Amino acid sequence: MKPPLLLIGQGSQDDAYAAEFGRFVHRLRCRLDQSGADVSGGYLERATPRLSDSVSSLVAKGHHRLVALPMSLSRMGEEFPAAMALEQQRHPTLMYDYGRPLGPDPRVLTLLAERLNEAASELSRPRALELAGARPRLRAVDALPVEDHPAHVEPGETAVVLVGEGSTDAAANAEVHRVSRLFWETHAYDFMTVETAFVSVTPPGVPGGLERCRRLGAKRVIVVPYLLFAGGMLERVWAQALAYGAGHPDLDIRCAEVIGDCETLADVVIDRYEEALQLVP
Repeated sequence: MKPPLLLIGQGSQDDAYAAEFGRFVHRLRCRLDQSGADVSGGYLERATPRLSDSVSSLVAKGHHRLVALPMSLSRMGEEFPAAMALEQQRHPTLMYDYGRPLGPDPRVLTLLAERLNEAASELSRPRALELAGARPRLRAVDALPVEDHPAHVEPGETAVVLVGEGSTDAAANAEVHRVSRLFWETHAYDFMTVETAFVSVTPPGVPGGLERCRRLGAKRVIVVPYLLFAGGMLERVWAQALAYGAGHPDLDIRCAEVIGDCETLADVVIDRYEEALQLVP
């Protein structure tokens, strides 16, 4: 039997995040069931099941080695190894290997491109339908009705703002800038630019990214969250974009959805799991 896969979430009190994380764990469980690999998920904080409960459950089933994969797009923060070290103290027979972070895998960039294209394709739809939830995966955040904006805007007049979470780790923030450049050159080369912004902790924030696009002459900006699942973090991205748009009615601002629970993301996770298994004697 293969070692189990433990997906580690940061944790959120937001029901939308917890629900999508839970659906993704179930997706992985179904995908790996035929290979005999158990799949579990746990949070570091603010949500259940907690990481400690998930590890205890796996140990109770007789698993003493596992692959721990942080559900993160950036490099692993100190909290992840610290949490696993604590679990090893609680369970002295426990051994584990880490899976690599999910980004910037080429398939993750492709998923970002799909979210960008979905948002771009919505530009001709009536704004009332978008706000009414006709496409719940998309949300318009422009301050004016769509008819008050130019009917047609060329891709070269449209900018993209890629928004990461933000970290106290300078290397993690630099990685988001790297992703922005990779994304521009591989999937968004027709657009004016791809700027980088962060939800919190470090500048520039979403308003700063939008302001740079406006000063570069963009007529339309599409905000693309570099986030895995919906929840409070995504709501903050939308709120910041909406607040900025209210003060700049001449700029058409749209916001795409997160990467979300999907088969392609599951493919990336399974590959990370298989890579980590190569380290298991």
